[in-house]
Amino acid sequence: MSRHNEEALKTEIRQAIVNHKANACPIAVRLAWHAAGTFEKVSGKGGTNGATMRFEPESTDGANAGLSIVRDLLKPVCANHPEASAADIWTFAGCAAIEFAGGPKIPHAFCRVDHPDGSHCPPNGLLPDATQGAQHLRDVFYRMGFDDRGIVCLSGAHTLGRCHLVRSGFDGPWTQNPLKFDNTYFQNLINLEWTPKKWDGPLQYEDPSGKLMMLPTDLALIQDEKFKPIVEEYAKDQDLFFKEFAQYFSQLISNGAPSPPESVLLDGQASSAELREAAMHGSLGVVKDLASKGADIHEVENYSGRSALHKAAFWGHEGTIKFLLDAGINPNVQDYSGDTALHDAARFGHISAVQLLLPVTDRTLKNKQGQTAAEVAVQYQQDKVKALFDEQK
Repeated sequence: MSRHNEEALKTEIRQAIVNHKANACPIAVRLAWHAAGTFEKVSGKGGTNGATMRFEPESTDGANAGLSIVRDLLKPVCANHPEASAADIWTFAGCAAIEFAGGPKIPHAFCRVDHPDGSHCPPNGLLPDATQGAQHLRDVFYRMGFDDRGIVCLSGAHTLGRCHLVRSGFDGPWTQNPLKFDNTYFQNLINLEWTPKKWDGPLQYEDPSGKLMMLPTDLALIQDEKFKPIVEEYAKDQDLFFKEFAQYFSQLISNGAPSPPESVLLDGQASSAELREAAMHGSLGVVKDLASKGADIHEVENYSGRSALHKAAFWGHEGTIKFLLDAGINPNVQDYSGDTALHDAARFGHISAVQLLLPVTDRTLKNKQGQTAAEVAVQYQQDKVKALFDEQK
């Protein structure tokens, strides 16, 4: 997937999880984390491939309580992008949510598929149990292939969000600003005094104000002689925490996923993607050179269904459009929004581009909004473009 399309998808995810109704960044991170946390390095089972949390028994694991909310929030994004798996969208949403909250950019590859049923679900009980201590954390994280540093670093995700009684039985935030991703979680662990909370619920700890909380697994990070120095490092150096968190979280969400397609692209496929990029920028010389060396002008972008002609037409690069048409590219290809290159050219009033495309494109084709290219021109008040359509009647 190109950087441009990743950013477009990220914008849709932001609209789904950060809006006037809610800021669901913390639970989006939890979804990605819990989808990944079932991985077993020895067997290769579990992990993020398959989006198996859609099915029982994984959906009924007590550790996943409440995650149906964010899965539902992301359903419109999944529906709008049938070319991407739910498994990829869940993990990418977790990465994006960390960025939205001020954290580091997480490396992410689009390579997962969705299993059709629950036959691949991992057994319940593989995720960390917050009531336990250091040995339990090692048992769980070592099973996934992490070391002690990874355990401490990934625990830093608790800097986002809070516990809810109705989901986990625990209650309260770890930091004063649970919507900001920073190293405050580690600072609080080291600098505040933590005592058992006196209440009817399970054992958890509170600071002197009674407003913040820590779980037994959190306290284990400063009670264990090997964990504590790592906590102190991250508490002192947020840049170090961000750098290493990006690495460990990327490893976490990659567990169980197939090899990313980017790693096995053939030279011809890579050059075709480069040709589409050049067409988007109107770099005609580069387009001609790549085409002469075997790049496939007809190949469409996996993620968007868009061809080199779409990309040239969107920005009105008539020289590139003419070359592609002369080379035999199909002008009637519709992208995942149902738009042809003519729709794009008409939308933005690219007169010369429309003049090239109109005689060779099926003008009756409609996009997913049920609009022909002429109707798009009317919607966007492109009167000169509409006049060209009228002349062709």
